[in-house]
Amino acid sequence: MRRNILIVPFLILLMSVQAEAEPYFPPEKARPLEGVRAVTLLTGLDHPWSMAWLPDGGLLITERPGRVRLFKDGGLTTIPGAPEPLVYGQGGLLDIALHPDFKENRLVYFTLATGTGEANHTSLARARFDGGRFRDAEVLFTASPAKSGGQHFGSRMAWLPDKTLVLSVGDGGNPPQRVDGMLARDQAQNPATHQGKLIHLQDDGAPAEPPAFADPAAAPGLYTMGHRNIQGMAYDPLRNTLWVSEHAARTGDEINRIEPGRNYGWPKASWSKEYTLPMDVADHHSLPGMADPAVVWKWRFAPSGLMVYTGDAFPAFKGDLLAGGLRSETIRLIELSESGAVLGDRDLPMGHRVRDIRQGPDGLVYVLTDEDDGRLIRLEPR
Repeated sequence: MRRNILIVPFLILLMSVQAEAEPYFPPEKARPLEGVRAVTLLTGLDHPWSMAWLPDGGLLITERPGRVRLFKDGGLTTIPGAPEPLVYGQGGLLDIALHPDFKENRLVYFTLATGTGEANHTSLARARFDGGRFRDAEVLFTASPAKSGGQHFGSRMAWLPDKTLVLSVGDGGNPPQRVDGMLARDQAQNPATHQGKLIHLQDDGAPAEPPAFADPAAAPGLYTMGHRNIQGMAYDPLRNTLWVSEHAARTGDEINRIEPGRNYGWPKASWSKEYTLPMDVADHHSLPGMADPAVVWKWRFAPSGLMVYTGDAFPAFKGDLLAGGLRSETIRLIELSESGAVLGDRDLPMGHRVRDIRQGPDGLVYVLTDEDDGRLIRLEPR
């Protein structure tokens, strides 16, 4: 009898731990996100990928084929001198961000694909912006090893409060794609490579210190591992944490709350299904020692841009996540508690593939659509 008395509290504790680890599964049709009006500001962009505001109110926009545009005072100009990317498959000129001390140093950071179709990388570059062009463009970091093909560059970045940055690198591609003799996606569980990882860097591209992984064989700058293809990333100043959204294969897309040194499971633990076979990618949804996702889409959302809303224009959104969807052509508001627990979600149909989503200096929300005739859209209170 005494043994049973001891076992019951243990089982209750185990059940509560499992319940806390269970991710949130957004329904395909959620409550509508009301009180929002979408205003198109700009059309004619060629697969825009990211945007960054200048102190004078201008907006820098990257286009995947390799061009940077400046949208200012209603006009659109091309800014020369940006680093030259490999434009191949999903690769090209991708993310853009200003250095935290941009007003003093004028440094702009880019992520891009580099190399050739048979040997390419996700890279980090920077250049100095003089108001009319970029100067002294240089590559600071190149993911290793090289991969072939045009899939899964990852390529989002975010600055942390200590002025270091975190960069996402994709796993290299879907089967039968291989990197260094192993299936590309299995590289996400290989700590010696950058594929399928978050990388923590100083502003000169050197690995940040101290390392998040104690393993001396870990790839330089390794921050987290077990990712497939992170294409949304946002630092959360309200909770002092980092959120990412990442593509799975067929269903199983995720939002993860990042803790340095953790393994996020791919492809050993995942809710994803194979593209070509009626079977799960992994034998497990969750494994001991691996971090579980905060959100899992059991339908094909295809996340890209991600942001934490901190402005005043939409008071009801404050502290919540806004996640852009490519395949879903929607923006999904993920409602969070003060501690970051997921409480629910609401949906805003956009009718376009949402590539990036950012909060502007005015507290409004700006959206880029992934199209030949890409748009810049502003979300305003209705």
